[in-house]
Amino acid sequence: MEQTKAFNALEPFLALSKSATSPRAAADLIVRATSAPNTYIFTELLQTPQIQALATSDEFSPYLTVLRIFCHGTYSSYTSTPGLPELNDAQRLKLRQLSLLTLAKKDGTSNNASSPALDYASLQTALDLPSRQALEELVISAIYAGLVKAQLNPKDSRVRIDSVSPLRDVAPTAIGSLLSSLKAWAGRCDATLESLSCQMAQLRAEADRRAARTTARAREVESLVESLVEKEKTAVPLPQGHQAQHSQTTSAAAPRRGPK
Repeated sequence: MEQTKAFNALEPFLALSKSATSPRAAADLIVRATSAPNTYIFTELLQTPQIQALATSDEFSPYLTVLRIFCHGTYSSYTSTPGLPELNDAQRLKLRQLSLLTLAKKDGTSNNASSPALDYASLQTALDLPSRQALEELVISAIYAGLVKAQLNPKDSRVRIDSVSPLRDVAPTAIGSLLSSLKAWAGRCDATLESLSCQMAQLRAEADRRAARTTARAREVESLVESLVEKEKTAVPLPQGHQAQHSQTTSAAAPRRGPK
């Protein structure tokens, strides 16, 4: 969602880049794109031929460096690089916001990744902010811009970052590690799927065994019932007269008991 919004915001500047045939026009386009609201992803603009042509201009090549910093760098990258053009207020705010995203991600690799926390002092230094109030205002602006979900903790002088929007371009040097991470993730997914497949096979085999036992028992009961029915059918009843004679004989044979 955030990426789509950022791509849409950059779209007009990509269209304008086709007509930015002079170095001055290309440099002006960089300033406008990095100052505009909702533009946070700049790799497509950076890769256009008109912008790349600034590398051969002694006067305007620093603007190309500025755009690269907006893509992959941080505010400290800007302040530590000499000879760069002055940023306007909108550019400074945006670069600090983007730097906050990078710092939050880096902090998440060394602390609790689910809710990394950054202290006020380190953030003020990294973002070149003069006061705690300026830092808090920056974090609040990033929250309202949808860049981070965070909570300020003035008592402990820390910022808790709950989530970071994927609104930073991937640096070329980071592609290798990103691919390695994706391969490792794919390997874990394959192992999980294989484990689930084995468990499903075991469950199906157990279900088949239970069904077979149930079927065998049902056949045994059916066979037993059929056997009993056949026995009843084959039993020959005695004739009625013979039954009476047999009853009298039995009675006569029985000893009589009288009074002692």
